[in-house]
Amino acid sequence: MVASWILAFFMAAEPATQAYEALRTRNYDSAVALFLTAIEANPENAHLRKDLAYAYLKVGENEAARDQFAEAWKLDPTDYQAALEYAFLCYETQRKGEARRVFNQIRQSAPGEARRTAEEAFQNIDRSLAERMELWKRAVEAEPDNFSAHRELGEIAEERDELALAAEHYLRAWRLRPDQRALLLALGRVWKRMGRDGDAVAVLLAASRGAEPRVAEAARGLLPDRYPYVYEFREALALDPTNVNLHRELAYLLLAMQKREEAEAEFLAVVKAAPNDLLSVTQLGFLRLERGERDSAMPLLERVLASGDKDLADRVRFMLKLPRTMEQPQETPRTKISVEAKAFADKSFELCYWQDAWKYYLIAHEKDPLDFDVILRLGWTGNAMGRDKEALPWFDLARRSPRPEIAAEAERAWRGLASDARRFRISAWLFPIYSSRWRNTFSYGQIKMEWRARKLPFRPYLSTRFIGDSRGILDSASPHFFSESAFVIAAGVSMRPWKSFTAWGEAGTAASYRTGKFLPDYRGGLSFSRRTGARWFHAFTGDAVFLSRFDNDVLVYLQHRTGRRVFERAELYWNYNATADAKRQTWANFVETGPGVALRLPSHVTLSLHALRGRYLRRGEPTYTVNYTDFRAGLWYAFLH
Repeated sequence: MVASWILAFFMAAEPATQAYEALRTRNYDSAVALFLTAIEANPENAHLRKDLAYAYLKVGENEAARDQFAEAWKLDPTDYQAALEYAFLCYETQRKGEARRVFNQIRQSAPGEARRTAEEAFQNIDRSLAERMELWKRAVEAEPDNFSAHRELGEIAEERDELALAAEHYLRAWRLRPDQRALLLALGRVWKRMGRDGDAVAVLLAASRGAEPRVAEAARGLLPDRYPYVYEFREALALDPTNVNLHRELAYLLLAMQKREEAEAEFLAVVKAAPNDLLSVTQLGFLRLERGERDSAMPLLERVLASGDKDLADRVRFMLKLPRTMEQPQETPRTKISVEAKAFADKSFELCYWQDAWKYYLIAHEKDPLDFDVILRLGWTGNAMGRDKEALPWFDLARRSPRPEIAAEAERAWRGLASDARRFRISAWLFPIYSSRWRNTFSYGQIKMEWRARKLPFRPYLSTRFIGDSRGILDSASPHFFSESAFVIAAGVSMRPWKSFTAWGEAGTAASYRTGKFLPDYRGGLSFSRRTGARWFHAFTGDAVFLSRFDNDVLVYLQHRTGRRVFERAELYWNYNATADAKRQTWANFVETGPGVALRLPSHVTLSLHALRGRYLRRGEPTYTVNYTDFRAGLWYAFLH
């Protein structure tokens, strides 16, 4: 920790020195840029942030200065000068409520002059707010339906931290003017501060699906870090029943959950409120067509065909098995926003910024709910964030895509996640691999039935393993770890994964298919697996395995892969592998490295090719040369049910 701080200090020292020199010569723009460089190298330096704030004031950037004073005070809570500067700038930039709260905090904890300054400023702000509050209260009493009076009273009450009063008048103002969804944002903000999180989600959800981009973005920032539930959409619609965007998004969510009748009712509400919403008209027509109600579906679909929206018209032609038009799709504001949001989302997904990717994919989906590529990406993003319950309905919807490649990929992902939700899961895998060094093909496989009890910290299972080779070299000088020539029938338990770690253990019997002998078999292990990056990636797996039939030995395997995804189904990478054991046997202690490629083939099969150069770490039997070269080709097949 000390070493890293010293390094950061020296990295920041030179630009900081130049920044102070620029201040001395009144070159404030250069000073700002140099301070930013110094802070990037040493972000925990409160003095640099405070001096940057003063430099911002010199160039008239009051809001940027305010934010830097806030950071400096956060880093050094005893710096009451920075706190006062922050509070005064809050007041100047129309954040009077925050200014009042900060002055109140300073007057209760600061010593001497800072306390007196904060006390005076607090009283001035509070007195002014109290006087204005009384005026607007009298205005509301005189004219109960005065929209401006309720809004002003709500804003003043919020600034004065009278939250219940603020919520009351924000709600009354919004009921007078339901088109003013900025009031929903304010109401949600107040309810959130009051601890009424459920009510806050409903109003913020309504505000986030409004037509005002600034309000919608601010509301999204206050919503929980997950996709809303159906009941939350219902509560939002109870508050804002005319919100077409809410109805439409709920309709697609219900559709993803296979609640088609409820989804159709929501699409019908959208079409009645907004007859020109061609997306909803199209989907309503598709749902009726799917139910066999062609007479009521065709007028809707014919309206889309005659609309001039080439993209939607082609989708209708596809469903009706009509020839598609050869003209280029017409770009509309809706499709433009969808394309831009999707581009931002793809970039965030590639850089593993999952939260940003999730947000922009949702925006893209909201603008074009029939883009199944976006729907599939929402599934993968939810899965990457560990939110499998939310990812599952997106995969379920994507597997209905008219594009076969998207439908197939979504089907595989949906089956994998759906199997995780089952009480009993059957899994199987097979891995035959050819080694040029041993001139032999080795095969490994397992069939396992697992009981996935929700409340238990472990999962009992029954397992049959197969370990064998094509030449039968168990009794030769070849390494024992390659082949046991046996079926192993066992019962065991595996712990639930925790931060990429998994532990397991089993007891059973090994039946050799070469000798006919039956031997007790006990094995167990600890595994770790982690992968970072999307296009450029690094994957690491580590295993420690106890094997009773190998003289109660413990083997440790470490595998690193660093590489790049070059196509949708291909990866190129470099291997760094190491193996060791507790008994310090020659065959079990080596390192190896070399290039590799993995190709995902249809039907859950992956082909891997490796060219490796290795070296044994211990000298033993003369049959083991110190260095070796090995070309390996393997096929991995896995199945879940």
